[in-house]
Amino acid sequence: MSFLILVRHGQSIWNLEKRFTGWVDIDLTEKGRAEAEKAGKLIKKENININFYYSSLQLRANNTLKIIQKVLNDEKDFTRAWQLNERHYGALTGLNKIEMGKKIGEDKIYEFRRSWDVKPEPLEKKSPFHPVNIKTYEKLSKNLIPDTESLKDTYERVIDYFQKEISQKLKDKNILISAHGNSIRALCKKLFNLNNNQISNLEIPTGNPLLIEYNSFSEISKCEYLDKERSKDLLVF
Repeated sequence: MSFLILVRHGQSIWNLEKRFTGWVDIDLTEKGRAEAEKAGKLIKKENININFYYSSLQLRANNTLKIIQKVLNDEKDFTRAWQLNERHYGALTGLNKIEMGKKIGEDKIYEFRRSWDVKPEPLEKKSPFHPVNIKTYEKLSKNLIPDTESLKDTYERVIDYFQKEISQKLKDKNILISAHGNSIRALCKKLFNLNNNQISNLEIPTGNPLLIEYNSFSEISKCEYLDKERSKDLLVF
């Protein structure tokens, strides 16, 4: 038996401001830090020894993980991988979701946010929000940095990394991943064999640990959100 714990970062400053964030490196709000601390306390109650920790390159996910580790009194090094980054929202990056809904229509915004293979227009490289102009990514090869992404694009990089670096460890190790709404949605699509329509309806709450239990045959036997008051429909189990 082993466990995989997926945690979407706590509320970020741009979550609060309802802006498309993507690869822009935005930190947590006070509420976000409180969500991360609560996540740590909920995980601690499960009395699971975490063998490996993973996160994206992004501050909000990293700081969520650090807060969780502090609560667990387990501040070992964790692996930071760009492949676990949030989806890149292209030319929508930095814009307010409500204002854009009024401008181009709620249906179009929903399509950009939730469709499988539709991506926004590319973000111009001269934009200060483009990853090539953000210090976080200065060591990342330019040919790996997108100008825009669909969920399908995000899925391909997340799942490739998961299968190469993480999945084999789940045979006998416990793993915690602190990432983002769309990178976790991508993982859930693979883990729970969700179709393209199902994944469009999957919501991932901030700062709420999703505990996935594997049996001795490396099959998922149980799955639940630890914060029952803020759980979302998993579409499975």
